[in-house]
Amino acid sequence: MDQNIRAFLGIDFTEEVKDEIHELQQNLKGYALKGRWKGRDNFHLTLKFLAQISFAQKAQIDESLQSLCRKEKPFNLELKGLGVFGGKESCRVLWLGLAGDMQDLRSLHKKVDQVLTPLGFPPERRPFSPHITLGQDIVFAGGFEEIQAKVGGFEFTPTHVERIHLFKSEQVQFKRIYTKLADYSLG
Repeated sequence: MDQNIRAFLGIDFTEEVKDEIHELQQNLKGYALKGRWKGRDNFHLTLKFLAQISFAQKAQIDESLQSLCRKEKPFNLELKGLGVFGGKESCRVLWLGLAGDMQDLRSLHKKVDQVLTPLGFPPERRPFSPHITLGQDIVFAGGFEEIQAKVGGFEFTPTHVERIHLFKSEQVQFKRIYTKLADYSLG
């Protein structure tokens, strides 16, 4: 890792859960006129976007997060509910929400912010709004509430969160690719 890399911290999902999310996404695509859809392998929950990091910063991040995560206990999340962020003509971000041990998730997010601030990664100004992005700039053939009703209820395999990951984010042949650089086990 000679140069800086674009990176973020996040929670990954099992292949089974990614398949379930993908199935929902494919169903939603059937009601969309256009949009940019996330690739199946890119489904994740972002804990903190770091922007550009250096090799020296990665070593500091590794040390800080290994220390933090050893003190944290694993927890459970459920994927639940669809929502959108912004946009008048289109859904700026179409997302899947979360339920389960949300207090544990919010606490972990806050502690990650606290340990990374001294390393030059200030806390996000916006409130933490945990979600899984399904697509961006989506234009549906109908109102969002109407599409939600058509898609109906859906259930996902519960997710047991035992680690968080440092991901590298890069553009490869016009596609966004996320690669795990490190993982930090909880407990």
